[in-house]
Amino acid sequence: MTVAAADIALRVPSPSRISVRMAPIALRGIIPSLMAALALLPAYADAQTSARHVPAASTVYVTHAGDTLYDVADRYLRDPRDWVVLRKLNHVADPLHLQPGAKLILPDALLKQEPKTARVVAMSGPAEHAFRQNAFVPVTVGMTLVEGDRVRTGHNGFVTLELDDGSHLSVPQDSTIEIGTLRQTVLSGSQDRVIDVRQGEIDSEVTHATKKDDRFQIRSPSVVAGVRGTRFRVSYDGGEQSTAVAVLDGAVGVDAARLPPRAPGVPLRASTQLIGAKFGSVTRVTGGVGAPVALLSAPALAEPGKVQDAKDVSFDIVPSGRARAYRVQIARDADLFDLIRDQRVNAPHATFEDLPDGNYFVRIASIDDIGLEGLPQIYAFERRQFALDASAGQRAGSRDFEFRWLSASRPGVETRFRFVLSSTDDLREPIVDRTDLAAGQIVVSDLPPGVYYWTVIAEQFENGRFYQKGSSVRSFTLAR
Repeated sequence: MTVAAADIALRVPSPSRISVRMAPIALRGIIPSLMAALALLPAYADAQTSARHVPAASTVYVTHAGDTLYDVADRYLRDPRDWVVLRKLNHVADPLHLQPGAKLILPDALLKQEPKTARVVAMSGPAEHAFRQNAFVPVTVGMTLVEGDRVRTGHNGFVTLELDDGSHLSVPQDSTIEIGTLRQTVLSGSQDRVIDVRQGEIDSEVTHATKKDDRFQIRSPSVVAGVRGTRFRVSYDGGEQSTAVAVLDGAVGVDAARLPPRAPGVPLRASTQLIGAKFGSVTRVTGGVGAPVALLSAPALAEPGKVQDAKDVSFDIVPSGRARAYRVQIARDADLFDLIRDQRVNAPHATFEDLPDGNYFVRIASIDDIGLEGLPQIYAFERRQFALDASAGQRAGSRDFEFRWLSASRPGVETRFRFVLSSTDDLREPIVDRTDLAAGQIVVSDLPPGVYYWTVIAEQFENGRFYQKGSSVRSFTLAR
């Protein structure tokens, strides 16, 4: 069978146009091939159409041998029945047979997320947690917390949490936080973490984001602070209804809490304020986001190498003219994850009671006139109590003076003493200078009338280190 020459125009839904001019030929052999080609055109057209209707937030999945649309939906979507959405969006002809290497578009809003946990790695003092509205119970090291858990610390109570990615959240004393979101998207591996500060403070050391959709936010009633990886602090004062954000490293995007929350993947530079390293801001609930302010420089300790051997531990800070107050914290580790003491003082001096012997770290920072805590300085120090009590008195009916002293002993450590007596308060020209005394007393006879000054120094050698503790320089007058 033959036909006359004809023009056949094939129109497709895309802007493309295909024209075929056929000479008189037998169509029996070409019709099947032509029909096969025609069958491909709708798929091509649908692909062009779908490119214009891809959800703004979506993830591409590349199919493997043996994949079905039902399997993909079951593995990666919250509701497996949404395979119907995938079929329509990706124009899949046969959901049971997917070509290996094909790219499927999966809307992020449908992706399955698995819950993650936070582990308590350090705690001290009064600290409790509660899941949602359940009663508070004590926090213990090693326990895991989940989305919906609240953490509350009392005075001298501290908790540090570690997330699965190595980020750390430290909750100082008198604070309450809630884990709002703690999830990971199964397909992309992106993390979504949102922490709410109800009262007090939270210090965060966040590992750098590895996925474009990773999100880490700290929320207070007045601001939302988002990061991609940094060290920063968020403090909320419920009385003044203000939030202070201080950035030590990296950058933090800050928005007012009343604004719609930013979705994962939105760049930090889109925030109302981008707070860089060594800057901070203060925002009130009723006002706009505070502008960046440079943090005060780190202060210095007056005696950084001092062994804390007195009954109380005390620190003297070199005063700063711009500081309104100071913050002094003590921890068992240099990162201050294991906090045990925390004070804000108006003068450059802080005293702590009841600190056991051991090696510690102290972090000091200045606080400016708007309440922003400045850059910190951290020092190591040794706490080693070394008590020494001394007394003196004249023996009745004689010119002899008896000096006595008592030092707290340490198991297995020998204590030797040095006694110095002088007629000047600087003790530079001693009348008596006895060293290597083992006993806790000495008698000095036949002293002429006059004013005398004396001290006793206890000496110990332990673990390769030499320690000494001197009594205060005391005086007495010997009458004629």
